[in-house]
Amino acid sequence: MSEQQRAPHLSAEQFRAQAHQVVDWIADYWESVGERPVLSQVEPGAVAAAVDGTIPDQPESLDAVLADVDQHLVPGLTHWQHPRFFAYFPANSSPAGVLGDLLSSGIGAQGMLWATSPAVTELEQVVLDQLARALGLSDAFCHLRDDGSPGAGGGVIQDTASTATFTALLAALHRATGGRARTEGVEQGRYTVYASTQAHSSLQKAAMMSGLGERAVRLVDVDPWTQQLDVDRLREAIEADVAAGRVPVMVQACVGTTGTGAVDPVAAIGEVTRRHGVWLHVDAAWAGVAALCPEHAWVNEGVAELADSYVTNPHKWLLTTFDCSTFWVRDRSALVGALSILPEYLRNPATESGAVVDYRDWHPQLGRRFRALKLWTVLRSYGLSGLRAHLRAGIAQAARVAELVDADPRLELAAPPVLGLVSFRLASSDGLGAGRADQLTREVMDRVNASGAAYLSHGQVAGRPFVRWACGGWRTGAEDVEQTWAELDRTLTELLPTR
Repeated sequence: MSEQQRAPHLSAEQFRAQAHQVVDWIADYWESVGERPVLSQVEPGAVAAAVDGTIPDQPESLDAVLADVDQHLVPGLTHWQHPRFFAYFPANSSPAGVLGDLLSSGIGAQGMLWATSPAVTELEQVVLDQLARALGLSDAFCHLRDDGSPGAGGGVIQDTASTATFTALLAALHRATGGRARTEGVEQGRYTVYASTQAHSSLQKAAMMSGLGERAVRLVDVDPWTQQLDVDRLREAIEADVAAGRVPVMVQACVGTTGTGAVDPVAAIGEVTRRHGVWLHVDAAWAGVAALCPEHAWVNEGVAELADSYVTNPHKWLLTTFDCSTFWVRDRSALVGALSILPEYLRNPATESGAVVDYRDWHPQLGRRFRALKLWTVLRSYGLSGLRAHLRAGIAQAARVAELVDADPRLELAAPPVLGLVSFRLASSDGLGAGRADQLTREVMDRVNASGAAYLSHGQVAGRPFVRWACGGWRTGAEDVEQTWAELDRTLTELLPTR
């Protein structure tokens, strides 16, 4: 091959220089992001129009790429690492998480099989065991038990909790049908799935993808104030389906619902599922990591004893760059039984020996990145003390928000504050009816967001809107809470000058 035909790969020295440029760009972005509007101000189509064009025939410099990032992309970003991003649960991308992700990208291993990179699989097993114990899940969910013997369960890193929920449902179906769902599909209208009305929509999507269909999902009423699943209503729903000849497959309990952060009574739900032989999946995507703090271990109460599967997302509140969703099962046989398939091109001596874990059998996809490396980097770089300090900071910030809401007669809580989340709305009192209060609730939020000072989101309880203020960003400090409250207070004063 002639010199002119070779691809323009960077040399080690060129890569080193350009990597320094990128790291400098990231560091500058983090330092300046708090000065930018949190919510993107661009109109639909503006970014696409700015970057549209043909792929260049000749290589372009990294300087040109970064210039276009600054000019065309940054204005079109909603800044999730902004210190006043309170709209959704945090998606932290801490320095340790970025560096661990960079290591993973540089190694570029594909960990579909143990044989394709033993370190990818074995580090993941070890890290998931360590995290399971730290969260109080017990060694029932570990690859290796406390005495060093092989466990029946184990953990795996998924991309998101949505995939984990889908995977849990496939395992539950495999168990409930004795393996027939894998070979014969599912009989429509026969199998049922349960969760609260506040459960994440990924459960319905999982039912759709599994072939059960949306009608298989029973959404159970919640307590009007706490928003926790009503266990008596769950019991009645399951018993009614059993009496009608249907087969309950899975119950999903929520530990930190998206709307209000409600924590379902897992232990009580588990007693119901165990009585009926139903798979219990616990979705703790946001709130589960709070159990690293001893004073918040209550969030995982009942999991160690009664859950069949459990998921929490380090890529939310635990400082690990997206994507990293940690998922555990008590008994891996149903999971592997539902998903294992071994074409000839994947056969190898290690797999056929039965002595290794092949993670391709633990989720729908075949290919997988070395995600355990970034999680391992975060856990080691912060240590339990650093992780707990971060979690406690977010919880303290939310407590301050709740205190401010309680002290303001113009506002009221829409649900109990939970950990780092506060849900509130305009109070319908002093001549302000519920309809007008609801309208102003949305208007206040929209005005704060449009100001660029902060970004809040909304939810709905019993048909009434409320504002969600979610703390936990790694760059967020007490001053950011006060600055956001000042903007909120100013907006309220403009809209309610006589109150």
